[in-house]
Amino acid sequence: MSFQKPSLLIFLFFIVKINSNAEENFDVRQHLCTVTRYHVAKDISENSFVPSNINDQCTPIHLNLVARHGTRAPTKKKLKQLEALSTRLQFLLQNVEEEKKSLHNIPAWLSGWKSPWKGKHKGGELISEGEAEMYELGIRIREKFPELFKEEYHPDIYPIKTTQISRASASAVAFGMGLFSGRGNLGLGRHRAFAVTSESRASDIMLRFHDCCQNYKAFRKSQEPFVDKLNKPLLNEIAQELAKRWSLNFTTQDISSLWFLCKQEASLLNTTDRACALFSPSQVDLLEWADDLELFILKGYGNSLNYRMGVPLLEDVIQSMEKAINAREEGLVPGSYEMARLRFAHAETLLPFSCLIGLFLDGSEFELILREHPLQLPPKPPQKRIWHGSTVAPFAGNNMLVLYSCPDNNSSKYFVQVLHNEHPIRLPGCENSDVCPFEVFKERIAAPHLKHDYTALCNMESDQTEQTASVTV
Repeated sequence: MSFQKPSLLIFLFFIVKINSNAEENFDVRQHLCTVTRYHVAKDISENSFVPSNINDQCTPIHLNLVARHGTRAPTKKKLKQLEALSTRLQFLLQNVEEEKKSLHNIPAWLSGWKSPWKGKHKGGELISEGEAEMYELGIRIREKFPELFKEEYHPDIYPIKTTQISRASASAVAFGMGLFSGRGNLGLGRHRAFAVTSESRASDIMLRFHDCCQNYKAFRKSQEPFVDKLNKPLLNEIAQELAKRWSLNFTTQDISSLWFLCKQEASLLNTTDRACALFSPSQVDLLEWADDLELFILKGYGNSLNYRMGVPLLEDVIQSMEKAINAREEGLVPGSYEMARLRFAHAETLLPFSCLIGLFLDGSEFELILREHPLQLPPKPPQKRIWHGSTVAPFAGNNMLVLYSCPDNNSSKYFVQVLHNEHPIRLPGCENSDVCPFEVFKERIAAPHLKHDYTALCNMESDQTEQTASVTV
């Protein structure tokens, strides 16, 4: 026994040390769901996944890009929420003073706090950091696929499409400036003019299908109370913990607003020692999970309508690859046909598209998707999960589908490689490889969705709106 006690003490010391180091290394900026900055999110990848080795004789002949806009300012609605939070915090501090309690333990920044965006009346625009994200993305893509972007610019060779929302169109412009930098004669950067096109916001079923789908709007409205009910116990628990810690009578709404402030400060201002410092790492994990649940239920795999309404976009991607294959088969030279189709939109576009091609699933879940069965919700921490909003759809998040032409062999001549945030990603629908024969990709992954019609899904009563995720928390 005398030998076991020191061993036990040493063991406990190391456990405490490991937990302490974990907290020290914790970076809240990696846990901000869809408010995560691209430079933080893009290199978070699945360490165990080994990308395919593409034969040197294979040539990229076409690229499809579906990208979310870059980092943006808070929207007008959220600006009002922050103004309300400022008033609420002063009320809480006033109560402490009236009750003659000590303010010693309360963070000093709370006294007299005003929103960093106070006086701002418009919101949601692309900020300078978001411009840089998209500009640099354009440069990197050109460098990664020089064969595809060596041709003289023409709008029919490199069409750039965007929604009519300013942050998306501005992202398209910033990306194009990077992609074609040094290719023109404008200014010191030798920029060149390029075309950016968009559909009417009221009828854009390609990139804003969520805004045109009445059944989806009804589903989302019906599910929002369900999401609130799921999150309320968690928010209430954290409210009680923070109230005890800081001696402030926080409500669940206060916690929701402070978490939103934390995400905005950490992402847009790179400030993590104010609102974010109110929460412990374990509380951040839970708040991130709550955000991920909402994302999963309202925009992801929680309901098949969430992503099947994106069939016009998937169909467009497949058709563009088929046209490139036909051009190749006809012997057309590069530059005489479309080399890349570049699209800039929103999380509500990127997320459904990721679901349509079966990303962030395991093999068994992919089979459920094919049978139109709902999935289990992402498990609660500390259990591990695949679905993280911070990697699924961060600011400037993107999917690239690169079509390769390879020498004739016994299997296939054309292959699709899928990259998410510029990294190869496994396709459960193609034996967990990142590279898939085009015909397999078309028949196994795309076809089960393309049998659906957008109008039938969105403008008629259907069973789609009744499929909801199974709750396991």
